[in-house]
This record gives sequence, structure tokens and C-alpha cells, in this order.
Amino acid sequence: MEGAQNGVRKALARRPWWMKALLGFCLFMTFVYGPWDLFVKPVARDEEVWFGILFRGWTAKLLAIPHWVVYAAGSIGLLRMKRWMWPWAAVYAAQVAFGMALWPILHLGGVSGVALGAASGVPLGALAVALWRARDVFQPVSPRLRERYGEWALVTGASSGIGREFARALAHEGVSVVLTARRADRLAALATELEASDAVRTRSIALDLGASGAAERLAAAVADLEIGILVNNAGFGSIGPFGEQDPARVREMVELSCAAPAILTRLLLPAMQARGRGAIVIVGSVAGMLPMPLHALYSASKAFDNVLGEALHEELRGSGIDVLALEPGSTETEFQQQAGEKAHAGETAQGVVHKALGALGREPALGPGWFAWLRANLALRLLSRPLLLAAVRRATQMRIPAAEPDER
Repeated sequence: MEGAQNGVRKALARRPWWMKALLGFCLFMTFVYGPWDLFVKPVARDEEVWFGILFRGWTAKLLAIPHWVVYAAGSIGLLRMKRWMWPWAAVYAAQVAFGMALWPILHLGGVSGVALGAASGVPLGALAVALWRARDVFQPVSPRLRERYGEWALVTGASSGIGREFARALAHEGVSVVLTARRADRLAALATELEASDAVRTRSIALDLGASGAAERLAAAVADLEIGILVNNAGFGSIGPFGEQDPARVREMVELSCAAPAILTRLLLPAMQARGRGAIVIVGSVAGMLPMPLHALYSASKAFDNVLGEALHEELRGSGIDVLALEPGSTETEFQQQAGEKAHAGETAQGVVHKALGALGREPALGPGWFAWLRANLALRLLSRPLLLAAVRRATQMRIPAAEPDER
């Protein structure tokens, strides 16, 4: 509770006094005036001004809806200091200033109309200018990751794909990196690359996190370092009927995708809490948003990761520790081949990591592009459960390679 209160105080301190007043006005318009204007105020008395044009009656009533939406967006934007508030808050304030200045000139005329227009338009114009100049408040320049979280990061599954790109991006930010995966030769090559290109320190730990007790051994191996960033990335998939999966492989997937990130996070989190700063990235998948027949265990394990990451984001909010559930869609890595899937297009691992580091400390989760997110959410909400499962099964089945022809 105290951490959350400190977070609220820090957020409020970030705003200048006039922005706090503007937030109060937007909240009033959203929760008091807007509902009254829409649902209580008689249509005969309704008036709305847009761009200096006065509308009455039902036209005004309909135009009150976008007004309400704008002030609701303003309340969210000012409360959370959203980046999209710049430049749109300034543009909207300029539109209001223009309308308030023009309306009395057109409808009253004379000196009184000009005076009233100036009296209402100038202050609002000043507000628009202030919002335009507040870009750094809405989009502050973030310090480098090393300054935000500390010297060392631990990246699991660092030998290829998303894990390797995380290691490269963190090293580019001046963060020294502990690299861990099964393939020691790849870790050594990556360590040499990072030390040469970014002058950071590295430590390579060849380890199979799918083995029982491996997460505890890894935590012990880095106990002498102040790990400020933990990237739980290691994982694999296996497409095909669940009844044909190797039981040992099933256990390994659960250990690697579920147990390892949970245990590593639990063991490294207390030191971050003691320092009052840190970052945790849990790499889930868009596959965790839907049950996937023929990819059943993989989608179930990634649902675990997605939920764990988002829950910890809220649990640790305001504590100085940022948590991100990374939920990518198809990505151009070795995953497709190792999972036994047909090769198909996807986002680059570098692009996924770039977006993830941009969202870290800002969002609880980062999924694929808006189209894939919309498709998954529409499927969840519009299709019946049997139809949803049948559609997902068909889509997954198309990724299973055709059997090799029998040449006997």
C-alpha cells in the first residue's frame, strides 16, 4: 500500500499546478457535467459549440457524445500521463480557444463581442500553448536502462532469437549481461560480441532450465551480482497431438516455461525490492490468449506466463520494480523449426525487443500488432466456445508439415 501511495505522489509531483487543475476539470466534465448534459438536460435547451458554430436540439445532443469522450480521454491521459496526450491535448485546446474567440464575434458583434472573444479565447489559447510546450512532461526522456535498473541483467534462452536480441539491446544500453542457455558455444560467441561492441561485462552459464532444480542453481550462480533486470525468455514449443508427445518433453516444457520463470523471479525479486528498483520481463505469447488444440501444452504454459507477468505488474506497481508480460505473435526465430511447424512469416526478434523495452515501465503487457490483437479478442468474444476451438484447431493444423511420402 505504501509503495502504491508513493507512486501516486510521484505521478502527481510530475504535473505542474495548472495541469492538476485541468485534470480536475476533465474529471468534473466526465463524471458530473457530461452525464447530466447527455441524460438529464432537456433536448430543447441543449446547445453545443464546435469550431465557433452553435448547434441546438438533437444535433447538439449527439455532438455532446464526442465532447464526453474527449473529456474522458483527457481524464485518463492526465491521470496516467499518457504519451498520446501530446500533441492531441494541445490541438483540442486550440480548437476550443478558436471556437470561444470566434463565437461571440459572430453572434454578438461589435466591441462587446470582440472583448468577450478575447476574454475567453486568450486564456484558452494560453492553455493550448502550455500543453504544446509540455511535451517533455508527457514524453519524458528516459534514462538509460543501466541508470534505471542497475548494472547487471540476466537473460535466459540467450543463445538465439528473442533472448539473443534482448542481450544485444541491453548491452547497447550499457548493461552487463549474464547469458544462460544450453548451448555453451553460442553463449561464448555472443559474450565475445557484446564485450567487443559495447564494452560491457558478461558471464555465460550453460544450463538447461528445463531440468529440475536448474532455476535454483542459476540463482545461486549469480548471487554475487546485483541483477537489476531479469528476462525470463527460455522456452520451446511442440506442435501435434498431445497424446503423441514425449512425457519427458512435456515435463521439460512445464519446468522451462512455468516453473523456471516463477522460481527465478521469486529468488531474485527480494534483492530488487531491497534496492527499490528493478525490471522483470516474462516472455509469454499471443498463443496464451487462446486454447490451441494441437499446441495445447504450449498455449497453456504461455497463458501461465501472460497471467503471471500481468499480475506481478499490478502487485509491484509503485515499488520501483517494473514488470512486463511480453506476448509476441509469430516471430522470425528458430522456434518454428524446433516446434516442428511449417515456416511462416512473423515479426523480427529485434523488432519485438525494441517494442518491449519501450513498453517496460509503461504497460503491463505488450502483445502483437493491433490486427492480431483485435482478431484474437473478437474471436474470444464473438465465437461460441466450440466454434472458437474448431477455428483455432484448423489454423494450427495448417502449420503442421505434411507427412513425407512413403518411398517403399
